[in-house]
Amino acid sequence: MTDASLSDRLFAAIQQALPTRALSSGMHALTRIETVWFKDVFIKVFMRLFPSISLDEAVVQDATQFKSFNAFFTRALKPSARAVDAATSAFVSPVDGTVSQFGDIANGTLIQAKGHTYSAQTLLAGRADWAAEFAGGQFITIYLAPYNYHRIHMPLKGTLREWAYVPGRLFSVNHATARALPGVFARNERVVALFDTELGPMAMVLVGALFVGSMETVWAGEISPPHVRDPEPKIYAQRDTITLEKGMEMGRFNMGSTVILLTPKKLDWLNGLASKQPLQMGQRIATTN
Repeated sequence: MTDASLSDRLFAAIQQALPTRALSSGMHALTRIETVWFKDVFIKVFMRLFPSISLDEAVVQDATQFKSFNAFFTRALKPSARAVDAATSAFVSPVDGTVSQFGDIANGTLIQAKGHTYSAQTLLAGRADWAAEFAGGQFITIYLAPYNYHRIHMPLKGTLREWAYVPGRLFSVNHATARALPGVFARNERVVALFDTELGPMAMVLVGALFVGSMETVWAGEISPPHVRDPEPKIYAQRDTITLEKGMEMGRFNMGSTVILLTPKKLDWLNGLASKQPLQMGQRIATTN
């Protein structure tokens, strides 16, 4: 039994009929238009729709100074805007967002929402060897709303081992869709990055979504679009050593989406951590044991 309402199920059904790749490609083009009047109106309307957005924390505080809407959307924050918990034992949130689900990886599955689970192996580009490294491990899923800061940072120090681009659909990943559409995180286009850390392996999964068909990393730049229909994921072994310290940027979403972290069972979640709890990047969410 799920918590999906009739409106949740209707929203999911409508999305399955939409040309989500084409819509996302169109949004990608619109957000990069540099015509001054257009991008200024786009930013102004967006900030009215989401009045909680403030540029006080941003490096650029004049909305008219952004080159495009996407430059505004992926804006950098002042170094003082987010304090990264520096304690050695602190496992921190990689993003500003809201906790969707967290807990144990039981029998190779993760919880998506009440009544919905999905396979770790499917999420991790179909790699059975990657999934095996997280058997009996832990996960947390964090949703980024349109008004959130959209750069993604490291929850602890890690060295990139391998990564993959996984083609897929581009459904919304908001809470309504998660409640109504089974396996949405493992069906959507995504980037999977496998790091070696002091805890052992850690997977960071960047999940694309409707209008969020553009993801990038600091080592590969923009990965999509184009949105590939090839069903086979593209796996990349990292030849150059790339080590990122805790709190360093590892990538960004060009529009909002979801990050999923997988680790061995070496985290003690903070007391009070709960679904729908807002987080800030750098905030401690667990202590390593």
